[in-house]
Amino acid sequence: MFCVAAAFLILFVRLFYLQVIQGEELRRLSENNCIRLQSTHPPRGLIFDRNGILLVDNRPAFNLSIILNDAKPVERTIEKLSRLINVPASELMSKIVHNKGVSPYKPILLKQDIGRDTLAAVEVRKFDLPGVVVDVKPRRHYINRQSAAHLIGYLSEINSNELKSGKYPGCKSGDFIGKFGGEKAFEPFLRGKRGGRQVEVNVTGQVVRILKTVDAQPGQNIYLTIDHILQKKAEALLEGVAGAVVAMNPVTGHILALANSPSFDQNTFVNGMSHEQWDALISNPFRPLENKAVQGEYPPASTYKIVTAIAGLEEGIIDEKTTFKCPGYYKYGDRVYRCWRRGGHGSVDVIKALAESCDFFFYQVGQKLSVDRLAWYAKACGLGSSTGINLDQEATGLIPTAAWKERRTGVAWQGGETLSVAIGQSYNLVTPLQMLVLTSAVANGGIRYKPLIFKSIETAEGEIVIKSKRQAVGTLPASKQTLELIRKGLWEVVNNSKGTGQIARIRGIEISGKTGTAQVVGRKNDDTTPETDISEHLKAHAWFVAYAPSTDPQIAVAVIVEHGEHGSSSAGPVAREIIRTYLKRDGSSGQSMAESSKFKGQQVVSNQ
Repeated sequence: MFCVAAAFLILFVRLFYLQVIQGEELRRLSENNCIRLQSTHPPRGLIFDRNGILLVDNRPAFNLSIILNDAKPVERTIEKLSRLINVPASELMSKIVHNKGVSPYKPILLKQDIGRDTLAAVEVRKFDLPGVVVDVKPRRHYINRQSAAHLIGYLSEINSNELKSGKYPGCKSGDFIGKFGGEKAFEPFLRGKRGGRQVEVNVTGQVVRILKTVDAQPGQNIYLTIDHILQKKAEALLEGVAGAVVAMNPVTGHILALANSPSFDQNTFVNGMSHEQWDALISNPFRPLENKAVQGEYPPASTYKIVTAIAGLEEGIIDEKTTFKCPGYYKYGDRVYRCWRRGGHGSVDVIKALAESCDFFFYQVGQKLSVDRLAWYAKACGLGSSTGINLDQEATGLIPTAAWKERRTGVAWQGGETLSVAIGQSYNLVTPLQMLVLTSAVANGGIRYKPLIFKSIETAEGEIVIKSKRQAVGTLPASKQTLELIRKGLWEVVNNSKGTGQIARIRGIEISGKTGTAQVVGRKNDDTTPETDISEHLKAHAWFVAYAPSTDPQIAVAVIVEHGEHGSSSAGPVAREIIRTYLKRDGSSGQSMAESSKFKGQQVVSNQ
């Protein structure tokens, strides 16, 4: 009896210990064996163009994971899975080893986006694969591969530094976030809020039933300012060359198109790329990852003469009646500075100087102004500083001063250098976007607007959260009379029989613009080497800035074609077709250019 009593006492003490003292903890562990909390990923917000055309959406991606606690014996499960999905067992095991220390109840990702055939094979044999689970996650899909890639941007997996930064609340390892372009700029709106569900699982980890669900909240939708048809047209016109096109409504600041060539496929950043693909991107001499419209810095060449003309008129150095007789060269000290027309332009006033891009005229103005006064006007026109566009890593360009050169080189500024600055060469550097904002300000009467890339942000149900408003960031340092003279000159560039931009004419649409040929390397005045004999990488960049219609501007355009030689022959036709497409008029037939798009940029390709 004593032995029996002792045995029951031991059982009683043990039961008391398990049920009372350890009861709460054991109940938690028991529930963890059969009840799991699973995170559900929110669908990322969609991206549309200004007219509601879908540009970016989400597609289902099936990710293969393993829960170690349910997969025992792990090695045998991995061997079976390896044969099924044609992935070496060593590769799968390395991912498990890499996640050593992770909770045995937490899924470890083995392979992303397995495809429907692999999914079917795994699901059919799921009872032979304990602990192997397939998780469905929304994955970003860029509908028009490479189109507007530098504006829209792309996603990539969050890294440890970004997780620790605290800038991405709610994100976990393995999540994808915006890394570039609009995807990065609007990350807080697009991301959405994670949901979850409480499920009951069996001994192999398979879901038996769903106990409770908290729905994920989808991200908000972004309506960009770009016009999809215009964007595609710009990209087609740049095909085969390196360069950029950026177009804007000069009255609202809305960016209508932002095209870079060459471009890249954003889907490769989401789906994963090989080392070979990455090396090909970063070693490409035409820099496909660079947003040339915003980050590219180029000498503005003759497009800068707009600034020189404004400075000369406002400082009283010239007026509407001031004329200089251009002999085709300008002698300063012991050096001769050539005008691009060797025979000279004859008697030239400010309007004719802009129309025919007379270097001699602007040499005279620049010499009288000095580099520091030119720099003041250039900066007041928005050059040498960011435009404020909501895109990452915008370049500021460079507007030189005498003090800057002395700090940089230790050499004093030379008077002859001012002559080069006055025609947009020397140390001058601008971005296409800066020149677009300047051109738009000339077109709209002198107001510099911040370039806007989004029109509105809306919930998934269509409720407007934020609507963009135009933002004036400054005014041109020019009187109404000065701007009127500048606009007359820019109109003559395209519409005068001797204007350098005649190639941009469209019957029925008045266009105003300015050409530019930016030298990549300096050439001596007596250098008679034919341009056809110059190496491709040393040929000048081609510029064209324009707005239309001249009297009621609805669109402004800036075009840069790298090593395109002449703005009149390379960049001008691109600007012309952009304007024609947007205004949807063909001067000869009135036919919509969105439906009749025959121009393929032959002039540009031939020059490249």
